[in-house]
Amino acid sequence: VEVNEFTAEYGELPDLSKTNPDHDICFTFNGTTSGVRVPDGCDFISDDRTGLTLCDATSACFAMNMPWEKLDITTYSWQKVLGGEGAHGILILSPRAVERLESYTPENRPLPKIFRLTKKGKVDGGIFKGATINTPSMLAVEDYIDALQWADSLGGVDALIKMSQDNLAVIEDFVAQ
Repeated sequence: VEVNEFTAEYGELPDLSKTNPDHDICFTFNGTTSGVRVPDGCDFISDDRTGLTLCDATSACFAMNMPWEKLDITTYSWQKVLGGEGAHGILILSPRAVERLESYTPENRPLPKIFRLTKKGKVDGGIFKGATINTPSMLAVEDYIDALQWADSLGGVDALIKMSQDNLAVIEDFVAQ
């Protein structure tokens, strides 16, 4: 396994042009406290890549434009931007990620049941149709549904992104003074 780590000082992005489209790319979409985020459109991710992208979008979903066509494995939790109960994660897989899950079996790496996404060489569709790996709080699920309805009443994800940008502008104005 070849691992290339690209790092930067707090508040800065690493040189993303160094990423290799033949390798998997694991990255955080944005840093909440530092204000750093990847460039709009994620142009550092090649459209012709053979590697997968693995994106932690915990603070980005519902607050930033997500270039879904470039994100193969994306995780987020609804407590960040939508302000709900913590500890509940969402996993979004692209068709490319599903193909990798179904075609790659690592040697000598048994996985605990909670992390298994495949069954008999195919993605376990039940996980994505309501079967639970672990029982979530139904109050938290209802809270998420309510937050989505609230977001829809404001104008959907575009309105939430605008709200996020407006809030950032207030902080940037304050810092500039």
